[in-house]
Amino acid sequence: MSKILVVDDEKPISDIIKFNLTKEGYDVAVAMDGREALDLFESEEPDLVLLDQMLPEIEGTEVLRQIRTKSQTPVIMVTAKDSEIDKVLGLEMGADDYVTKPFSNRELLARIKANLRRQSPVSGQSGQIDDSSDIKIGALTIHPDAYMVSKNGQDIELTHREFELLHHLSKHIGQVMTRDDLLQTVWGYDYFGDVRTVDVTVRRIREKIEETPSHPQILMTRRGVGYYLKASEE
Repeated sequence: MSKILVVDDEKPISDIIKFNLTKEGYDVAVAMDGREALDLFESEEPDLVLLDQMLPEIEGTEVLRQIRTKSQTPVIMVTAKDSEIDKVLGLEMGADDYVTKPFSNRELLARIKANLRRQSPVSGQSGQIDDSSDIKIGALTIHPDAYMVSKNGQDIELTHREFELLHHLSKHIGQVMTRDDLLQTVWGYDYFGDVRTVDVTVRRIREKIEETPSHPQILMTRRGVGYYLKASEE
């Protein structure tokens, strides 16, 4: 049974979410503010966090930042309706997904299931890790078994989603992948996001693997099409 930490200071909303998730078989813990969220994250060790952006005590983005210093547990941010800056900020700080209020129970469940499924990959499923061999691209090495990436022997910390995107591209060196393809393959067919999600994740990866992120030499853009990893001999 997967455990989900729901963080929302609006009790009617958190009660409804808890009821629906419990009915689906999840173990649910609820926090009403950011400080309680961090305490419960430590004590409950959830498999996924549903995190509201606007919280008393400690804001949702700061809760996310603190979670990311110690864990790559999937985090779905809850943002204000049509707030593009909130969505981008959450993704920039390492959120795996976002959902906007008001949201349907069906949409929320789809996002939760997709993120939990990605966190526990099963060999042979589309877009999931099924190859244990290390992949070398110049000074960069991708270690699928360990879900780790290193450069010149130094480990690079990636979120689960960042790793999956980089690993997927590494299995198709030189092949340009459209944003829509990446959304479907890496985020899952039932992901409700938009292509900006891919752009933000690519930018975060570049900040970690490139010497000069604004002039990438590894993770390249094919303008108007999508992204690809450059072969080291190019």
